Amino acid sequence: MQPEVVHPAEGKPMNFTQIYFGGDYNPEQWPEEVWAEDARLMQQAGVNLVSLGIFAWARIEPRPGAFDFAWLDRLMDLLHAHGVAVNLATPTAAPPAWMVRLHPEMLPVTADGVTLWHGSRRHYCPHNPDYRRYARRVAAALAERYKSHPALAMWHVDNEYGCHVGECFCPRSTAAFRDWLRARYATLAGLNAAWGTAFWSQTYTDWEEIEPPRAAPAQKNPAQQLDWARFTSDSWLACFQEQRDVLKAAAPGVPVTTNFMSFHRPIDYFEFARHEDVVSIDSYPDTSDPGWAAVSAMTFDLIRSLRQGEPWILMEQAASQVNWRQRNAVKKPGVMRLGSLQAVARGANGILFFQWRQSRAGAEKFHSAMLPHAGTESRTWSEVQALGRELPRLNALLRGRAEAQVAILMDWNNWWALELDSKPSNDLKLLPGLRAWHRALYRRNIPVDFAHPESDLSRYRLVIAPHLYLVSDAAAANLSAWVERGGVLLMDYFSGIVDPNEQIRPGSYPAPFRGLLGLEIEEFVPYSPEGRNSVLTADGRRFETRFWADVIHLRGAEALARFEQDYFAGSAAVTRNAYSRGSAYYLGAELEPAGLEWLLERVLGEAEVQPVLAGLPEGVEAQRRADSQREWLFLLNHNAFPVRVRLPAGGRDLLGGQAVGGEIELPAAGAAVIETVIDRSRP
Repeated sequence: MQPEVVHPAEGKPMNFTQIYFGGDYNPEQWPEEVWAEDARLMQQAGVNLVSLGIFAWARIEPRPGAFDFAWLDRLMDLLHAHGVAVNLATPTAAPPAWMVRLHPEMLPVTADGVTLWHGSRRHYCPHNPDYRRYARRVAAALAERYKSHPALAMWHVDNEYGCHVGECFCPRSTAAFRDWLRARYATLAGLNAAWGTAFWSQTYTDWEEIEPPRAAPAQKNPAQQLDWARFTSDSWLACFQEQRDVLKAAAPGVPVTTNFMSFHRPIDYFEFARHEDVVSIDSYPDTSDPGWAAVSAMTFDLIRSLRQGEPWILMEQAASQVNWRQRNAVKKPGVMRLGSLQAVARGANGILFFQWRQSRAGAEKFHSAMLPHAGTESRTWSEVQALGRELPRLNALLRGRAEAQVAILMDWNNWWALELDSKPSNDLKLLPGLRAWHRALYRRNIPVDFAHPESDLSRYRLVIAPHLYLVSDAAAANLSAWVERGGVLLMDYFSGIVDPNEQIRPGSYPAPFRGLLGLEIEEFVPYSPEGRNSVLTADGRRFETRFWADVIHLRGAEALARFEQDYFAGSAAVTRNAYSRGSAYYLGAELEPAGLEWLLERVLGEAEVQPVLAGLPEGVEAQRRADSQREWLFLLNHNAFPVRVRLPAGGRDLLGGQAVGGEIELPAAGAAVIETVIDRSRP
């Protein structure tokens, strides 16, 4: 088999001329006399972009092949007349009832054989040829009709691929899976070797014998499950590419996007993002959680990283409440603004909402909107208007990027493989590890990228590899070469265990990293919920571990901490290995938060990584964007009280419109964006 390869992006970066501000507009839910009021209020609020038509397939094509564009023509003209550009969507996330009646086999089927029916959204199988034909046809009709309309700014394909229905197990999907496997392995011998089918007499002698990983009497073949995840991700991408190609053929200069959903397991966003012109994301942190800002920062850092720092769009966020949690928190005064400015600080050039006008009917009628049920006398509307007036003051930073010296490794193939069953502990999940490291760096105001293990790491001083269980030869070589050149690597437990076929790498663990880390791991010791151990550091600190321990044998590395209990007491728990011009740290235990802080402090010191701004009060977030001439320092006060912040130099606060000296006061839930000219004479 060929190794996994990271390819460069296909799409041309989007040229932003202003910060976009607006939301998802669903005028088909309202009588036409409301549209003029919407356009007037959009203009009043400073809206300059709306997403149009996302769920409007039944209105656009009320009968098979009979398109009604008259209403959409009027809307496009009305919006353009009011200075509002359009992110025009293909409506293919919500197939109309007539399509289901004609082609019931297009409906998705679960692993247990349950058909998911019309009456919601995303009720289609990605492999159904009739659905895909209709999707291409409606995309082509929209493209031909509006390719030259002056309101058209972007194309938006479908909506939240893989949401609600991440996979389909119908006969069409089964046939498509076999075709995908033929293309990947060419021969049954190759497939049998990759899947290790000699185990449990699973050997295949005909392609037609292969099924998706449906419910089974015992554990399912892990390599089969991993390939099914890859196949499913590729299938959603294929749906997108078909429509993208139709739109590009008609209007090659108009950028194309679709909205992602943070750390969404069914789809490899690194691969998907290559095929877009601009990436966009939906972000709905639970603001009743005191750590909501760290959660959204991690989402924004991911989306920025998918296309190596290019500007991106926050396509959806809530103006206040969502409607789908058990208890839906209101965004208290100032929180919506803080979240929006946080996105801009971390690279966004567009701030949009779901939705413009709050629905009166349907499943999302209690989901907040820019224009709520309470109307223009509401707090939400006042805050939306204020943000719409404020964002244009930041247009100067459109080409500014948010740079990071630290990367956390993220690979969807590893995520899928790590969380398959039959591990030493099925409680080991990827996201908690990512969050723990990211949150510790966020609290220090240290910018973070997420990077694929095979990507160019040369811009980073420190790379953190949480639970890199599956690793390709190319990734292992990439990491070793980067450390050789002087990088500092921090890897934690259960890394370097299997190859891309989900097969154990021969020799002691972690086979591809033994030399780099200077150690061998004999066995893993996951603890029961009641189990405990502790580690004692070389500098006399003691930390508890409750979940995991590696039995480590040093092969050149030094022990920075050792276990104190159990049969391996005295053996290394945390190590450092000098490797050519760099160094590689290994964490062989799940340490309590204070232990992670201890280790991170040491690693950051060796890597010489500094925060955006040191000495900040607790609860103040700092992030920087910069271009070749100017820097913009974002300061966000997440506290319910004012704070004073010392500044290294003066500048101009773009939000307040005044010059600032060596100190600034931020009110409760306040923010500042301080612009300074880069002094190129400094060493």
